[in-house]
Amino acid sequence: MNRIPVGVLGASGYAGRELCTLIMRHPNLSLAFATANDQRGSTTQIGGRPITFVGTDDVALNAAELVFSALPHGASKEWVARARETGARAVDLSADLRPGNGCEGIAYGLTELNRAALEGSSIVANPGCYPTSILLALAPLAAQGLIAKDGTIVANCASGVTGAGNTPKREFLFGEVAENFRAYGVGNSHRHLNEMRATLAQWGVHADLVFTPHLLPVVRGILSTITVPLVRPLDDAMAPWRAMYDGEPFIELSDQQPSLRDVVHRNAVRISVSALAGTRTPMLLVTSAIDNLMKGAAGQALQNANLMLGLDETAGLPT
Repeated sequence: MNRIPVGVLGASGYAGRELCTLIMRHPNLSLAFATANDQRGSTTQIGGRPITFVGTDDVALNAAELVFSALPHGASKEWVARARETGARAVDLSADLRPGNGCEGIAYGLTELNRAALEGSSIVANPGCYPTSILLALAPLAAQGLIAKDGTIVANCASGVTGAGNTPKREFLFGEVAENFRAYGVGNSHRHLNEMRATLAQWGVHADLVFTPHLLPVVRGILSTITVPLVRPLDDAMAPWRAMYDGEPFIELSDQQPSLRDVVHRNAVRISVSALAGTRTPMLLVTSAIDNLMKGAAGQALQNANLMLGLDETAGLPT
C-alpha cells in the first residue's frame, strides 16, 4: 500500500520523538525526514526503529506531503511558511500560530470542536497542552451559555516534567523535581493564557480566567481541576458534556475523578464534573486528565493531520 510521506521538524524533543513513534506505527503514513540541528547525523532508536536526524536547513521539505513542526516557539512560524511554499501542508505544534498570538485565519486544532475547519486545511495550529485540557473541559458550558459572565474561572493544573521540554535546566534535574511539588508561572502570567483567553472570547465567554500551572514529579500527564461559576444550577451536572461529546472516540466522561494513570500513553481526555456545595452562587468543579505528549501535543497533531489528509481520524492513535 502506498503511504503518505510526512516529515517532522524538531524531532529530538519530547513531542517530536512522540510524533515519530506514532508516524512509524501509522497504517497510512511514512516518515520522510526527522530534523534535529544539534543532533544532525546521529542515529537513535525511536519506536523501536533507527532514525538518523538531519539538519533543518538541509532537509528537502517537498519530500513530504505534510510537515509537523515541533520547533521552538518563535522559530516554527518561518518553517511552516517554507513548507507551504513547497506545497506541503503543515501542523504547527508551537504557539506561533495559535489564537491570541497575532495570527488570524489559521485553523485551530481542537479537533472535536473544529472538524469542519480542519478537514482539507493547509495549515493547522495545534493547541497547547494546558489549553487542550482546560478548553475541552469548558466548551460544553460555553456552548450552552452557562458560564457566569461576571464570574471567575479558576484552573489549577499539574503537569509532568516533559511539558517543559528537554533543554537542560537546573530546576528540572531529578534532585530538584523528585519528592517535590510546586507552582510556577504564578500571577496569571503563563504564555498559554493568550491562547485560552482568545478562544474563550470567540466562544462568547466573558468571565475572568485565573490559571496556575504546577510541576508534578512524574514524566508525563496533566491533571486540571477547574472551578466554573454558573448562571444557574444544573439538575444534571454532566448533561452538557454528554450532549457535546456523545460518540467522540477520544473523550471519556466519568462519574469517578480521573487520574493520570487513566490517560498516559493514550490520545484521550477523561472528564468528570461535580456540583460544588457551600457556595453562594452555583458552581461546578470540572476535572480533566490528558497525556501532555499525546492529546496535549503529538497525538492531537496526528488526529488533526488525519483529517487534513482525508484519513480516518483515529488512524494510528492509541485509544
